[in-house]
Amino acid sequence: MRFIHTSDWHLGQTLHSAERGLEHQHFLDWLIIALEQQQADALLIAGDVFDNANPSASSQKQFYRFLQQAKARLPKLDIVIIAGNHDSPGRLEAPGPLLDGMDISVIGMVPRLTDGSIDITAMVLPLRQNDEIVAWCLAVPFLRPGDVPRVENASDPYMTGIAQLYKDVTAHALSLRQPGQAVIAMGHCHMVGGEISEDSERRIVIGGTEALSASMFGNEITYAALGHLHLAQRVGKQEHLRYCGSPLPLSFSEVDYQHQVLCVDIEGDKLTQVTPLHVPRTVQLLRIPKQAAALPTVLDALDGLDLASITDASKGRHYDPYLEVRVKLEAPEPGLRARIESYIEGKPLRLLKIDTHYPGKAQDDNSDEQATQDTLDRLQPEDIFRRLYHGKYLQDAPGDMLQAFGELLHGEDTQ
Repeated sequence: MRFIHTSDWHLGQTLHSAERGLEHQHFLDWLIIALEQQQADALLIAGDVFDNANPSASSQKQFYRFLQQAKARLPKLDIVIIAGNHDSPGRLEAPGPLLDGMDISVIGMVPRLTDGSIDITAMVLPLRQNDEIVAWCLAVPFLRPGDVPRVENASDPYMTGIAQLYKDVTAHALSLRQPGQAVIAMGHCHMVGGEISEDSERRIVIGGTEALSASMFGNEITYAALGHLHLAQRVGKQEHLRYCGSPLPLSFSEVDYQHQVLCVDIEGDKLTQVTPLHVPRTVQLLRIPKQAAALPTVLDALDGLDLASITDASKGRHYDPYLEVRVKLEAPEPGLRARIESYIEGKPLRLLKIDTHYPGKAQDDNSDEQATQDTLDRLQPEDIFRRLYHGKYLQDAPGDMLQAFGELLHGEDTQ
């Protein structure tokens, strides 16, 4: 069988002042063509469909229109969607009754039986080729502390609970699997060794756990389709444990990423090939210059841009590149933005960000003394809680308190 692995669409995202709907629509149109060209049997979307838990009506309409069009073009396509940490599990699952009859499965939250226990069976889904089951998919959404089984006397209850849940779901899939059928895992999480994009990926530290071990996926897993990290990468250099990455650069720090989806081929229960399909970039992102420089040098770099090679005037202003300018200053310059905007006036550029650097400024975004606005934007609630606790009691917050704070914080996302 052949399936497409994608994740981290972040529909509805705004990059500084720029709304990304046009870029996302180009990606979705491209993806439908790719599904047809590759003759895919399934599409796996590994979380963060939307950029926030309360997506706009337009981004929701964009998503469900895509699903309708994909099924119209490929009627036998299986689609499996799991929630990421940016998604609202309940909101993502709400249209489930309408989608069930279309071979579209959405797992937003960990399903429960009437007695409150976890319904393992609901997270194991068949994948078909020509109406015949060829694989079983473990559809595990982003796991919050209240989602995982309680494991007595565990040093890290959250991480141990996640490992136990994956073990239980895998065991159920193996009980269903017939000879020659593959087992495909889906998850939205941060695995040990994964390279993150600090500007756009929300850290998911809960109870002190920063990343999960790849040992959660045993040898019986043919392929693990992961979401959360925006850079396409293997986990532990293992071919079958993959992040596909985001289809769009979601911050200027991702300007050099090769954005892609992955086309995965499986023969029986064996992985045979993983082929990146590179997503065309509708709107270019420019960091000028690559390293911060004095303003005259920056202006020279802007003059040296070959805009004709990256812009098409016939398409209109909405396709003009986004620009981040990186400037070294001796002191704050209040009129800097107006000066740069005046300099690029008439050029097909949209200035979104000015990244300023000062003499002696340590480029360490975790330094309290260097807390610029961008640094504050990247601080997560867990970071602030840790700092406040340490400032008051002059010691690190205990693990059980971090666990309780994580449950309180992430529990809000389930509404």
